[in-house]
Amino acid sequence: MSAQRTIARPATVAGIGLHSGERCTVTVKPAPPDAGVVFVRTDLPGQPSLRAHPALLCQRQRRSAMAATVAGVEVEVHTPEHFLAACMGLGLDNLYVELDTVELPGLDGSAREFVELLRSAGLVDQPADRRCFDVAEPVSVTDGRTMLVALPYKNGLKITYTLDDHGGALKGAQVVELELTEEAFATGIAPARTFCMAKEVEMLRAAGLGKGATYQNTCVYDGDRLVDNELRFKDEAARHKVLDLIGDLAHATRRINAHIIAVRSGHRENMQLVQALNKAIEEAERPKVVFDIKAILAMMPHRFPFLLVDRVIEHTPGKRIVGIKNVTVNEPFFPGHFPAQPVMPGVLQLEAMAQVGGILLMLQGDAQGKLPFLMSIDKAKFRRPVGPGDVMRIEVDVLRLRPRLSACQARVLVDGQVCSEAELRSVMMDRDGQG
Repeated sequence: MSAQRTIARPATVAGIGLHSGERCTVTVKPAPPDAGVVFVRTDLPGQPSLRAHPALLCQRQRRSAMAATVAGVEVEVHTPEHFLAACMGLGLDNLYVELDTVELPGLDGSAREFVELLRSAGLVDQPADRRCFDVAEPVSVTDGRTMLVALPYKNGLKITYTLDDHGGALKGAQVVELELTEEAFATGIAPARTFCMAKEVEMLRAAGLGKGATYQNTCVYDGDRLVDNELRFKDEAARHKVLDLIGDLAHATRRINAHIIAVRSGHRENMQLVQALNKAIEEAERPKVVFDIKAILAMMPHRFPFLLVDRVIEHTPGKRIVGIKNVTVNEPFFPGHFPAQPVMPGVLQLEAMAQVGGILLMLQGDAQGKLPFLMSIDKAKFRRPVGPGDVMRIEVDVLRLRPRLSACQARVLVDGQVCSEAELRSVMMDRDGQG
């Protein structure tokens, strides 16, 4: 496990925003472990800040942005991806980034000057471990001709990017593959500049964008000719796409260990992948067993053969609970219920839902000394049979919750398919049967 990193001392750079055309001064400062990358708008009242996080992402014309309301102040930070890519490429986790206008400077259209800025400030390890996520199974995003997939790869981050020829402008498809290391990023990706087609320039300017763009900080293709510029790499366009992808991956809630294969992806598709990865991270870090069978036996009055929940894997107090029932061929109801083709009775699926819902109710603060009794079942539906070898995932969501009465929506799933569902209503009664 690697250590978190920050910088040793402050450093400053200034330049023009690619789209706004406004001059912006950026000062980076060390931040403590687990702070993340925090953007501070020094030009706004109270100097509000935004921490790079997927929940703050929003789309603005032809650029990515973060936005939130902080203490009543509308705060936005535009075009952060080149700076965030530099942080990712150099392995930096924690920084305060002060800026005095809405858009970070475009500088030379790449991340090279941000790399130089951060390296000049000194890179230092911190006394805290970096939290990483190993992709265990494929996570993918597809949209017509665009595709992104993250595959298991435990040796860090590997990227394979394919860009089409953009109507012949690039003189053929470009393919870039690299394993992300500090040096590979600094020399092979950071210097790659943003690009566009000549026909897009007037469209951007008509939309009030690209005010800070020049033929030097943007590779502009007129047909297959580069206007008033020279390429730094023969496949510079694809390398810049990798740069953008790395910057967008900075919004993942953990450092990603994966092999990411991308075809023609841009910021929109990159962020869709980040959101899918964050969902996988959340699921992987969710406790696998919230309550084991011993805890369930301590709560529930049921015993074999009528206890129909083996463990609880998710619990949001007063809102939701998820239980698991492993169905085996030794269940006592199978010998008498379709013995030639064992099927779990539907009424027992309803009972399993009720028991999981009962656990949720018994975990309420005012439930001591009481038991939930099933009062009614509505809208029950059975969609597919449950048999030996199936693992029932029993999901219960609260519809209404009152001191004595509750209503829940419950369903049983096997392999992601709904087997049965119903609305259940229960009443809490004293254990001696008195209300």
